[in-house]
Amino acid sequence: MKIWHQKYLIVILCFLLPGDSYAEIKDTVHNLSTSGSGSIRANSEDRICIFCHTPHNALPSGPLWNRDTPGFSFDPYSSSTAVASPGQPTGSSLLCLSCHDGTIALGKIANPNTTISMAGSTTMPSGNTLIGTDLTDDHPISFQYTNSLANNNGELVHPGSLTGPIKLDANGELQCTSCHDPHNNDLGKFQIMSNKGGALCTTCHQKHNWEQTPHNTSTASWDGINTNPWSDTDWDNVADNACQNCHQPHKANHSERLLKHTAEEDNCRACHNGHVAQKNIMDEFNKFSNHPIIDSEGVHDPTEAAVVDSRHVECVDCHNPHAARSTGTPAGPISGTRGVDSSGNEINPISQEYQLCYRCHADSSDNPAGNTPRVIAESNVRLEFDTSNPSYHPVEGTGRNPNVISLIAPLTTNSIIKCSDCHNNNQGPGANGVGPNGPHGSDFSPLLERQYVTSDPNPYSEGDYALCFKCHDPAVLLSFDSGFPLHKKHVIDQSAPCNVCHDPHGVRSPPGTSTNNTHLINFDTSVVTARGGWGGGTQPVFTDTGTSQGNCNLSCHGRDHWFYSYYPWSWYEPLQAPAPTDQDRSQ
Repeated sequence: MKIWHQKYLIVILCFLLPGDSYAEIKDTVHNLSTSGSGSIRANSEDRICIFCHTPHNALPSGPLWNRDTPGFSFDPYSSSTAVASPGQPTGSSLLCLSCHDGTIALGKIANPNTTISMAGSTTMPSGNTLIGTDLTDDHPISFQYTNSLANNNGELVHPGSLTGPIKLDANGELQCTSCHDPHNNDLGKFQIMSNKGGALCTTCHQKHNWEQTPHNTSTASWDGINTNPWSDTDWDNVADNACQNCHQPHKANHSERLLKHTAEEDNCRACHNGHVAQKNIMDEFNKFSNHPIIDSEGVHDPTEAAVVDSRHVECVDCHNPHAARSTGTPAGPISGTRGVDSSGNEINPISQEYQLCYRCHADSSDNPAGNTPRVIAESNVRLEFDTSNPSYHPVEGTGRNPNVISLIAPLTTNSIIKCSDCHNNNQGPGANGVGPNGPHGSDFSPLLERQYVTSDPNPYSEGDYALCFKCHDPAVLLSFDSGFPLHKKHVIDQSAPCNVCHDPHGVRSPPGTSTNNTHLINFDTSVVTARGGWGGGTQPVFTDTGTSQGNCNLSCHGRDHWFYSYYPWSWYEPLQAPAPTDQDRSQ
């Protein structure tokens, strides 16, 4: 008689549950009774609610709870970017884990204290529903979601805004039931609302500038070739998958920040391999010169200093996937990233492209040396582009020389250029090609958009200096009628590359001076050396003596330049300074 009453009290209880929970749960896998539709169900127990609830002698851990809670510790989620510090699961999350941890029999109930015989697996089988005891790869749960937490994070809504389907528990904690309704599976995965377009995620997470990024707006879909990037969702384009393009709320392969793929770059590769996004960026990293994103794993951390001291590069070092956009200001695809300004200070977000490049190529202690040995050696490009230098390419500001007659329109001496005007994909739009834009990879080292030969000697070919001739007209630069006619003698007749005399970034001051290092003069010391003998000095020297004129005291290609003087009218042979007198030698 007692068993009969308990059985029907449970049935009555189920029908009285709010929101017709009995009817909703009946046709879901949470119905473990004999009437259940899943592969795991009881052999003879026909009561649905008894697997979780009991009207009598219920455990105090939940609403008429009928299951023992796990009696061991879980490994909670942790991340360098997380403001919350989740501890052990509490409340409804602990109740959910009494099945989903995979350690307690699905048929084990508290009243009566027995284990219901089950057909199929007796515990939660392996698969997406088996959370296990390791919660480091799952969305954090059981933490106080407070105004202070939201303020400290900066990209979380305040708890008072959670007036819709997502709710905190009575203690103000975020639990499994904030996102899942165990009684209703109408939307799949027992979610309380659809996550199409990231709607579920963005109810709490409001990433800066997310609305404008293609990851939120693009309708690009998979072309059916190679791996489907969205095999775990019901949606077939970027905008609909939104957050789930990259993130996985449970059993993430990259636990910190809950990424879908272990290797950081693979989260980008899934779409940027030419089968979703139009341009195949990932193939660029297979080129001879590239940013080596595959060389390190797990080194990058979003909280690391802006100046990268532990040398590495990942896609997210240069791109903020929550803020990047195809075009627009201030920085298009690199919008929302951190950088270093011209004074060496961190800036967040960047306003100029070079500020991003300075993260690795300026003050980093692991910054590699330049490719060319120079009279004035410098690997810090921030110092090379300093506008107080005697000469520099105009990256941080307009150049010093008001008379650059070789510039190709629309460039003028007031123009500003970007790092990516030179360092870019050699088949990208800037090179009149069809490849993706950006310094991902190039056939020309170091990551150059066009050919720039530095080996000496090099028999002249216009294509060998295509990078220089992108901005400087060779018809002017190598003409006898130009401001410096001896360009032709050196480059064409003597097979000397531009790089022998010119340092393409700039010449740091000090020790560079406005007398010796104008016009980017900073000799390649493997070719140009100090002239021996009287007055030769310890270094090769060019001295600027006015507009389009100067003199050289050095040895190049085995030929001494004894204060060779150059003038606009010295069409071919330089004028040699007179031999020193006895008085000269005595000084």
